[in-house]
Amino acid sequence: METIEQKDAIKGGEFLIKETNAQDVFIPEEWTEEQKMIAQTCREFIEHEVIPKLDELDSMENPNLLPSLMEKAGELGLLGTSVPEQYGGVGMNFNTTMLIAETTGLGHSFSVAMSAHTGIGTLPILYYGSKEQKSKYIPKLTSGEWKAAYCLTEPDAGSDANAGKTKAILTDDGKHYLINGQKMWITNAGFADIFIVFAKIDDDKNLSAFIVE
Repeated sequence: METIEQKDAIKGGEFLIKETNAQDVFIPEEWTEEQKMIAQTCREFIEHEVIPKLDELDSMENPNLLPSLMEKAGELGLLGTSVPEQYGGVGMNFNTTMLIAETTGLGHSFSVAMSAHTGIGTLPILYYGSKEQKSKYIPKLTSGEWKAAYCLTEPDAGSDANAGKTKAILTDDGKHYLINGQKMWITNAGFADIFIVFAKIDDDKNLSAFIVE
């Protein structure tokens, strides 16, 4: 595997107010041969497996089609670009992940499902989960065996996510949380195995995230 040079990342909108050295700005000419090969693999997958089935995907007549395509993407390593190798991923950098996302965009609605799975569905566990949670969930999400969804939006809480009313109450035995509330517009909800669900514990002012199987 080629060594990819890591540069100091520009944080958020920092580029608007901070002078940036030209050599710190990433340009496509800096893609390595390995990154180009990964992008080519992704492009061929989209062109051969997804594009010929776009009408079938949009019709939703076959509910198993999209999940099966996700599994094929997992077999090619496309669901674990930024996941460390110890959890079955490829362990590449953020730029590589963005290259895959750009290439996958050719796949219309499939690209949305895949991005939701690999991004907001998988990364919360990878970034904030315990060692046990990472070991349990990440390998199966990376392989495509399990699919993920991210449940934040509610009927009365969109851009103001913290206005969500979903509640999480600890059971009397202290082993589980009971979650009650409504979520809407959840990508992959129809076939996902793992849900990242946001709720407020008791009377907390801020949301907490739960892994729901």
